[in-house]
Amino acid sequence: MLGFYVSLCMVSLCIALWFLVQGTPFVLYFAGIELAAVGAALLVFARHAGDRETITLAGRHLRVEQRVGNRVECTDFAAEWLSVEPAAGQGSLVQLSGEGRRVHVGRHLRPEQRPAFARELRRALRRSPAHHANETQDSP
Repeated sequence: MLGFYVSLCMVSLCIALWFLVQGTPFVLYFAGIELAAVGAALLVFARHAGDRETITLAGRHLRVEQRVGNRVECTDFAAEWLSVEPAAGQGSLVQLSGEGRRVHVGRHLRPEQRPAFARELRRALRRSPAHHANETQDSP
């Protein structure tokens, strides 16, 4: 992205300098304002280009890592106490809750994909070793 911005700056400045030589210095000022605005927009975009949610199910633990800009939040759950529900209605975010904690996931999925994601997560939790361990302990 930096290479794109530098090449854009070079082209705009070359054009603005040509107009400066022709006797119109205001083009150079407007080119500077334009490049500053584009640079600010690219910085905002770059800050959130790495936003993501990572859900890891390992053994009896589920970890949700949410990265938004420079902020990273990790929430750990015991798989056997985890509830997977829609946050509000059809197409809403998926709410994971358990042990007094709650987190909403699915921001990067299209709304129509979220119910399938919730079903797949429930299925993975049922197949997890935690679920099988609880069934074994309950059996005589």
